[in-house]
Amino acid sequence: MSIRFGVSPIAWANDDMPELGGDTPLESILTDIQQLGFAGVELGGKFPRDAATLKPLLAQHHLDLIGGWYSGSLLAQSAKAEIAALQPHLALLKAMGSTVFVFAETSNAIHGRRDTSLAHSPRLAPDEWTRFGQRMTEVADYIQGQGIRFAYHHHLGTVVERPQDLEAFIAHTGAAVGLTLDTGHAALGGIDPAEVIAAHPERIAHVHCKDVRQDVFARVRESGSSFLDGVLAGMFTVPGDGELDYPAIMAALAKIHYSGWIVIEAEQDPALADPRTYAELGLNTLRRCAADAGLH
Repeated sequence: MSIRFGVSPIAWANDDMPELGGDTPLESILTDIQQLGFAGVELGGKFPRDAATLKPLLAQHHLDLIGGWYSGSLLAQSAKAEIAALQPHLALLKAMGSTVFVFAETSNAIHGRRDTSLAHSPRLAPDEWTRFGQRMTEVADYIQGQGIRFAYHHHLGTVVERPQDLEAFIAHTGAAVGLTLDTGHAALGGIDPAEVIAAHPERIAHVHCKDVRQDVFARVRESGSSFLDGVLAGMFTVPGDGELDYPAIMAALAKIHYSGWIVIEAEQDPALADPRTYAELGLNTLRRCAADAGLH
């Protein structure tokens, strides 16, 4: 087994809410990440999108580009159209030597809309899953053919949010459609991360680790607030500062001989939760739990 620890820059500068950390220089973010001991970083909104600029910048900080979120629209367009649309993102990942393509369906997603309650997350009818799954599989097969692992990101406020959504998604997609298992989005969607790892080991292509505060999330749901309101209220934090059982999650990954990136990605207001302090806590927690589980 071989795992590497990375981090998302979203704790320093939030792409969905630019007012959170918007004035933080990219150089400062990368310096923090390097000094904390991470091996890689995911793509963020402040990053240049041409490899000729990005590659030396990350090399200066001894960081690999893990990959980065791609917003898909397969409910609205064909797989052929999606494959054409994703070419710039794919070209950057290939040029940077990235190993994972993180894809999320966002054509009808509400997680970026501050005016929309999480209670209004989009749902697919039973007969819609077949076409969605066929298109997703076609795109994933193409990405796999390019030498990169496809990793679908389930997410609050999207069509793959709840246990029944995830099971329908897996049932209607082919083997090339891996998952970005996001522990925080799983938990708040009612999904047990360790159970998903055990039930679908062949699908676990990438791992995002955040922790949750269930009491905060309960208030968000009860008040009819949005996903972004939940982020601002503090429903997410880093591993070791919330309620998730990370020893069990790391043990589940060890049991399936997971090999790949484990990424800390915890959206918080950097003015209230110092990104460097929290990232260090998260990394120390994951390293300890992984070592105890025999995951190296």
